[in-house]
Amino acid sequence: MAADQAGSGEHVITIDDVNGLATELKKSIADDSLFRPLKCCIFRVPTILSRHNENAYVPNAFSIGPFHYMKQPVMQATQKIKLRYLKGLISRSQPSPGIDDESRLKDFINAVGRHLEVALEYYAEPVSMSLKEFTHVLVVDGCFLIELFRKKAYKDLRDENDPIFKTSCLLQFLHNDLILLENQIPWLVLDTLFQLTKDTSIDKKTLVQLAIEFFGNIFSTTQPPVQPHDLDKLKGTKHILDLLRSSLVCFSNMYNAKIPWKPMPSASRLKEAGVKFKKAKDSKSILDIKFSNGVLEIPPLLIEETTEPIFRNLICLEQCCPGYEAAITSYAILMDNLINTTTDMDILCDSGVVQNWLNVEDATKFFNQLYTDTYVKENYYLLLAAQVNRHCKRHWPRYRTVLMRDYFNHPWALTSVIVAAFLVVCTFLQTYYSIVK
Repeated sequence: MAADQAGSGEHVITIDDVNGLATELKKSIADDSLFRPLKCCIFRVPTILSRHNENAYVPNAFSIGPFHYMKQPVMQATQKIKLRYLKGLISRSQPSPGIDDESRLKDFINAVGRHLEVALEYYAEPVSMSLKEFTHVLVVDGCFLIELFRKKAYKDLRDENDPIFKTSCLLQFLHNDLILLENQIPWLVLDTLFQLTKDTSIDKKTLVQLAIEFFGNIFSTTQPPVQPHDLDKLKGTKHILDLLRSSLVCFSNMYNAKIPWKPMPSASRLKEAGVKFKKAKDSKSILDIKFSNGVLEIPPLLIEETTEPIFRNLICLEQCCPGYEAAITSYAILMDNLINTTTDMDILCDSGVVQNWLNVEDATKFFNQLYTDTYVKENYYLLLAAQVNRHCKRHWPRYRTVLMRDYFNHPWALTSVIVAAFLVVCTFLQTYYSIVK
């Protein structure tokens, strides 16, 4: 209730209303959902990021987890594929004779159920499902994923009419849908089901290896596989997207420096300044960029249709999840510095640094808006950019580049330079002998 303040015409709130409002606010701030648990790492993409390309965050055919469960008609069809994979996994992973399918399913449900409370903490908002339905989603999607990874690694597990590996478009959809931030389930669930269905006669690789190998060349066609001794660096994985990010960050030699950020010149300007571009060999991460003696060594990057979604979702993960360093965002900024025009893109493609499967104009625009509306507290290429900029300020590399371009790039130009130099020497000698006489 409100009461008029005498003589002033102003309104004040009575003490009763203040007490009521205070009581309501007290109830609101007591809500446990206001405090995100430390495990929280699966988010709805904020509008400020999704508005730049909404399709980059939405699954095309396969829903994984609760956020997009059965939202599109096509997902009802792919749900049958998941159930088919679940049935195949059950029939192959019977621990002993006489165990029927229902008993095996109970094993899966009970194993996932023991982690249900922790699994819920991975999601940034309340899951709008009953616990029964949520468990159903985790069991079906989890078994589907580990069976998918196994079939990719072990071809003998695929039957003659496998709906995924016999249909190219479905495999392409999966490469896109499984890397979406909103389309994730906790790695804890995957690992639990993997250990429960493990067959020592078949499973020679860890779940981490299987997952990374499934995506294989998502970043580069020449990226080497993860070796067993590298697996310790990938412990603590939260979900598939987090694993792919960790596989880039952990295997790079990125280092930070407390110096002001200054953008790096474009590839064409660097070339004019005498900088050479070289494709890095045997690099385990596209982030591992180095500069030495005028050579910028960059691991090859594959640009195709799925490249934008993977980068946008990785950047969104860094922006939304507490404790994540802006490593992928820094890489996007650096590449945007290098690529301003189609000429820049041609330079990087010619040197093997970029493997472009798109139209050159589309590939050029790729990085221009990739990190718009993001925040980078510390750019992890500060020192690299400073080294390159310092090199560009030196005069000799630039002069040498101009000399090679204008006078030594053609036999006739080289001949004219030699003749001119010969005439200068002859003129000098003639003048010298005239003075001596």
